Amino acid sequence: MKRILAFLFIASFSIFSNFSFGQQGSVAQMPIDKDTGLITYQEVVQESGTADDLYIRCNEWINVNYKNPADVCRVRNRESGVIEILHRIELINMEGDSKLVAGIVNYLLKLEFKNGRYRYTITDLTLRQSSRFPIERWFDKTDKMYSPLWDSYLVQVDTKVKELIESLKAGMAPVVVAPEEKW
Repeated sequence: MKRILAFLFIASFSIFSNFSFGQQGSVAQMPIDKDTGLITYQEVVQESGTADDLYIRCNEWINVNYKNPADVCRVRNRESGVIEILHRIELINMEGDSKLVAGIVNYLLKLEFKNGRYRYTITDLTLRQSSRFPIERWFDKTDKMYSPLWDSYLVQVDTKVKELIESLKAGMAPVVVAPEEKW
């Protein structure tokens, strides 16, 4: 009986050690704006087309990627070349085989267009609660509310934002029109 208990203890310690050490390296390396201290993804992307062409391509991308485009767009100003989108990312907790919604993180996506380039800025990532909860607090392991799940949530947010950026870049690329076949 002692051997069985010792084996179970060693096996569970080994599994727990691998799990906890494996999680330490998985914390997302998110870009922090040095002035605001907020997580901020920002890039200027060189893309062919006028500011108006890029604005139109972006609207097409929004219509494909958001279920309710009119609701997510807070600003659509063609003259100034600015679009602002307020949307959300759903966080998931895995409990065995079931997925549980752990929370909703809101974000602001600002798009600005100029001839031959556009800039995206994703910021103001906040957990939807009764009061404002900036997710930058999830980096603080000394917080009395700290949970190891926060690391997983940061990775999820980082992954979703990077997927959004890749989708945006693909949607903003000019459409290649195949030459019409003559007959």
